[in-house]
Amino acid sequence: MSEVVITSVEQQTKGRRRLLLDNGEIWVLYAGELRTLHLAEGAHIPEEQYIQIRREVIGRRAKKRAMHLLEQMNRTELELRRKLADGEYPEDLIDEALAYVKSYHYVDDERYADCYVRLRGTAKSTGKLRMELQQKGVERDVAERVLASYEEERDECAMIRDLLQKRHYDPQTADQKEQRRMYGYLQRRGFRSSDICRELRLS
Repeated sequence: MSEVVITSVEQQTKGRRRLLLDNGEIWVLYAGELRTLHLAEGAHIPEEQYIQIRREVIGRRAKKRAMHLLEQMNRTELELRRKLADGEYPEDLIDEALAYVKSYHYVDDERYADCYVRLRGTAKSTGKLRMELQQKGVERDVAERVLASYEEERDECAMIRDLLQKRHYDPQTADQKEQRRMYGYLQRRGFRSSDICRELRLS
């Protein structure tokens, strides 16, 4: 590669520009950066400058963006990757940003899963938690290991009773409409039908 050509420059926002390069890459830069770097539609970027911009501008920004996203909330590696991809960072720079934050243990899927189960596990079944963790990109063996560590603490029938109490549901006075509504509510949280029926006194 001797040089790369900017084939188009689109305005994203007042200050941001989206550059399409002839090698298929997309760069998102600020208007001021384009002026400083002398970049415009049709410009030829020498190889040395191309590598420097990727490393010192876009690569550094990807790492800062990753850090900012993790400051907002805990995220799995997959969630963070998706967020950076939404920002149209090149894939190899996303890999570098993830490696950077992982080197400081800012991304740890097992720690994320443990926190998730601890905070949300009182209102959801084990099956529901397993599904949600996998949707968030937590590996199956990691999710199973974390869920297993809480298995002895989790009494799903007791959890159902607690939810019924919080929603002021009385199985002795509830009519069929209330029963159906509560059954659906508990089922959406992944509780087993047999446990729901037992606690709603439907059998």
